[in-house]
Amino acid sequence: MTTQAPKVDFPITYHDDVPILQMPPRLTILEAVAFKQSFSEFLNQELLPIKLILDLSQTQFIDSSGVGALVHNYKASQAHDIEMVLADVTPPIMAVLTMTGLDEVFTLQNTSQFSSLESVEPYSELANRSTSPPETHPSVRSLVKRLIDIVGSLLGLGIIGLVIIPIALAIRLDSKGPIFFVQTRCGWMGKRFNMIKFRSMCIDAEEIKGQIPNQVEGAFFKNTNDPRITRIGKFLRRTSLDELPQFWNVLVGDMSLVGTRPPTPDEVERYDVPAWQRLDVKPGMTGEWQVYGRSQVRNFEDVIKLDLRYQENWSLRYDLILILKTILIIFRKNSGAF
Repeated sequence: MTTQAPKVDFPITYHDDVPILQMPPRLTILEAVAFKQSFSEFLNQELLPIKLILDLSQTQFIDSSGVGALVHNYKASQAHDIEMVLADVTPPIMAVLTMTGLDEVFTLQNTSQFSSLESVEPYSELANRSTSPPETHPSVRSLVKRLIDIVGSLLGLGIIGLVIIPIALAIRLDSKGPIFFVQTRCGWMGKRFNMIKFRSMCIDAEEIKGQIPNQVEGAFFKNTNDPRITRIGKFLRRTSLDELPQFWNVLVGDMSLVGTRPPTPDEVERYDVPAWQRLDVKPGMTGEWQVYGRSQVRNFEDVIKLDLRYQENWSLRYDLILILKTILIIFRKNSGAF
């Protein structure tokens, strides 16, 4: 997947031999790709500084690709032993950094327009302000979609109340370990949350994952005959019963009934900047990948295409169509899930 980068300028000035990189007013997918390229060119210099300041005083909007570019370039600067500082962060950008926990990762400073870089104070004022993160996609700000999520999740939790005892007994009798499996996933803008499922694998599944061959290409993991899946786990996955507890994630707002596939942090670690676009919407219990690909998708590029197609085609009507198709697929004998 390629994205044509626009001609975005990232001018560099110097103060006391410290380079100051001026960031643009917006940092979306096209600017983010250009930012990564400009940063790479900067790092190709023979003599590199020990410190680099990104001036974000003019940046008022950032999407998930912009976050991805910041993360990518932060790692690149660390690899070259350069301290990367985010200076004069505006409230909208600070809201995103706080939501995603990146305010604890990046060095943030208020430089007072770089009047005295030698005596900068830690950047803390904006951290205490209440500012809503930017809305990256219409689905994120749709009150009707949120209402559908709440109603649907309450109905789903009611279903769990009817089946939880037999499912819990089956899981416990089949293998030792807890009933529920909780895993960290990345949601909107890369915000991490704990996704809940009925356990379908052995208790040491995460520890032995590295021993299992990955049968797909790119930044996700699949194995058709994964030995970590228990006997009851195969049934739960084939019928999608293992995903019922995610109705709680939908109710609290970390997920939606319909959205993109929720990736794990280690998957996101491998993303190139354009792939971060899939995080512009909330992850869903179902979506394009569930209806049109499910476990048959073998290439991460195809996952990206399905997720971006959902973002392009999104409407409340389209969400309802995907929900209906998901229900039909679940009751189909060969649903393609494993």
